Amino acid sequence: MPEQTAELFNWDDIPLEKLTGDISRRLITGENMMIAHVYLDQGAVVPEHSHHNEQITYVLKGALKFLLGEDQQTEVIVRAGEVLTIPPNLPHSAVALEDTLDVDVFNPPRQDWLDGSDAYLRGKG
Repeated sequence: MPEQTAELFNWDDIPLEKLTGDISRRLITGENMMIAHVYLDQGAVVPEHSHHNEQITYVLKGALKFLLGEDQQTEVIVRAGEVLTIPPNLPHSAVALEDTLDVDVFNPPRQDWLDGSDAYLRGKG
């Protein structure tokens, strides 16, 4: 059996991926989980989408307004120090109410984020 090793990362060493003029991110991926720093300027919009991945969003700075559900009628505002859990396949969107840094954790890792096919987030669909 191959030896397992731990790996140490520093967020400042991770390349910043610019998705749109007002959204960028940094990713760290393990075997079964992914963690991301997502940087959103005030007014940035994450369009409605869903995915099979479970998601935990922890806002470190700023505030995000989420709209949840098929009808996008459930509104939740997540402020610095708060955490929102999003179950698999729940439609959701978000708007940055302030300049925001959030930490998103996914299980399993988001393949669309890894291969760049996340057009909804890049303003391309």
